[in-house]
Amino acid sequence: MTTTSATSTPTTAPAAYGVTPARVVRAEWHKIRSLRSTRVTAATAAALVVTVALVMGGTYTSEGGDSDIDPVVLVLMGTMLSQICLAVLGILVTAGEYASGSIRATLTAVPTRLPVLWAKAAVFAATAFTLSLATALAAFPAAHLLLADTDKAASLLDDGVLPALVGSSAGITLVALVALALGALLRSVPGALGAFIGGVVIVPEILGALPYEAAETALRHFPTQAAGALGSSTPLPGAASPGAALLALVLWAAAALAAAAVSLKHRDV
Repeated sequence: MTTTSATSTPTTAPAAYGVTPARVVRAEWHKIRSLRSTRVTAATAAALVVTVALVMGGTYTSEGGDSDIDPVVLVLMGTMLSQICLAVLGILVTAGEYASGSIRATLTAVPTRLPVLWAKAAVFAATAFTLSLATALAAFPAAHLLLADTDKAASLLDDGVLPALVGSSAGITLVALVALALGALLRSVPGALGAFIGGVVIVPEILGALPYEAAETALRHFPTQAAGALGSSTPLPGAASPGAALLALVLWAAAALAAAAVSLKHRDV
């Protein structure tokens, strides 16, 4: 009687898929582009900038009282509104996950936690900057078609125009990153929105009312004031220099993200 020994075929274990920064970034990119709030907020921000630009271009006259306004500042006044839209979106990117409870699944998949915050910040910053710059590049020429016969006629190739458009987009992005960090720090959409409005809008108004030179100097380096200094093709009187304004905004965003990182690392979900 012949005994046949069965030859077992070794099974190959499925390859392990580890958590890498690139995969976390990809996951956050899928999240932000699939949310309806992203599309609605982005469309609203872009529409506000273009609409205000066309209104300013269509209603401006050389005999009016706005002859001393920088042509880029005149056209991009709508960025003050789009900045609020993108700040809300930044808060929703972080605090919105706490509101829905999906943050538990996210941090279970990425137990080290901090890569989630960095990925959210990177994806959101790229999205906000690209949207802001594309909108500015569309709004500026469109408005200046209406300004062709005025003293504010300008083109994208004029001195200081392109740097101002890029600077405006960078300023909006960095201010919105502060909002994103507040959402991660406070874990509440209403709370983060209130903190953003209070810190970015109300506190500067209070500082501006104080009759002290130190308060005036500090005010120049607050987020919205610094962002305004970046979005002008000519130096603004009483504003920080573009280099100082950019440094101030980077420090604001870095400090807010660092506080959010400490909170994320040491607090329970």
